[in-house]
Amino acid sequence: MVPSAPRSAPMNAEAATSLSLAPAGQPIADWLLREARELADSRAVVSELGKRLCAEGFPVFRLFVSLRTLHPQVLAIGLAWRRGQQEASEVPRAHDILDSPLYLNSPIRLIFEGAPMVRRRIGAGAGALDFPILADLKEEGVTDYLALPLPFSQGRMNVVSLATDRPGGFLPAEIDRFEELVQLLALVLEIKEKGRIATTLLETYLGRDAGRRVLSGLVKRGDGATIAAALWYCDLRGFTAMSEALPRDEVIGTLNDWFAAMAEPVHAHGGDVLKFIGDAMLAIFPIADDLDRDRACIAALNAAEAALAGLDQLNAGRVEAGKQPLEMGLALHMGAVMFGNIGAPDRLDFTVIGPAVNLVSRLEGLCAALGRRLVASARFASPCGSRLRPIGSHALRGIADAQEVYTLPEFL
Repeated sequence: MVPSAPRSAPMNAEAATSLSLAPAGQPIADWLLREARELADSRAVVSELGKRLCAEGFPVFRLFVSLRTLHPQVLAIGLAWRRGQQEASEVPRAHDILDSPLYLNSPIRLIFEGAPMVRRRIGAGAGALDFPILADLKEEGVTDYLALPLPFSQGRMNVVSLATDRPGGFLPAEIDRFEELVQLLALVLEIKEKGRIATTLLETYLGRDAGRRVLSGLVKRGDGATIAAALWYCDLRGFTAMSEALPRDEVIGTLNDWFAAMAEPVHAHGGDVLKFIGDAMLAIFPIADDLDRDRACIAALNAAEAALAGLDQLNAGRVEAGKQPLEMGLALHMGAVMFGNIGAPDRLDFTVIGPAVNLVSRLEGLCAALGRRLVASARFASPCGSRLRPIGSHALRGIADAQEVYTLPEFL
């Protein structure tokens, strides 16, 4: 059961009638039409709506909104507000929620399956409670529960529910009034959720920093800036032979496991994954100014060590399952790059280009030849102190000058 928030005593139905059925509903409708869309996000909208309903005498104890979204890990967002709270709580639901008892035994499922409304009296003499959430609400003093469709455009369905702890529950006119407000609420929340979805998709497919830059207006071909960054380029060895020998689904699963082991430490240490290129991954750790150079390179090296440890852990599970362990090469470099829109007029990629990018990709090619999992350039190694050791000067394909190359002590 969710702990109840501090709340004032419920009013009786007679006292509520003069408040909740009066023209007090119009200010909330005007607010939804004129001001609510200026709030930061859906959570702020739901929080403010709950507070405004209470201020105008509507007998709301709990307001809940379930919003479907587009996210690789999250199917829906639940926003729950209780009387006395300043902010609604936000709970993400994973894609497997549809197979869980939490969803299957909920009123929300009935709405998604087409029910125009779900209403349950919860007070004394109301009969059996057919959903677990109702028993939880009853313990909080709730007397009446209502769930309604919250329709977005193009048939996208969401749900809003309302609960009261007033003796006698909701009056019919109160339900009618709330149904009218729901239509306006849907318009506002759709605007907010489209913004959330756009941000999520751009960050998912372009990277966090690149996605933010595109949303800020960098959308023309050639738009971008020259930045300094620590560069990361890694590649899975033997992928071509693996893809020919294994079933498709196993190949995809292996790639996903490998990329997760690489990308998670990059993000955890402040980097940004820009793209996956077949079985390779390009990432950057942006450098804000000259004083930030050491921090970015050390963060990239810390992420690299975490990724190598993650690969060892992944391989231990693969060996235990009778599968071939994975091997990799990872190169680190530091330099200036052009970060922006590259491509055809109607098909762009927001990425980095420049000599530094070419060098880090060529540097990774040395890993197999030198029998090292990780190599780094002298420019990258310098800010990292004694953590990297030199392994000689080496020629790189397409690079005029031989490069001093470094690696971790354990790979000497």
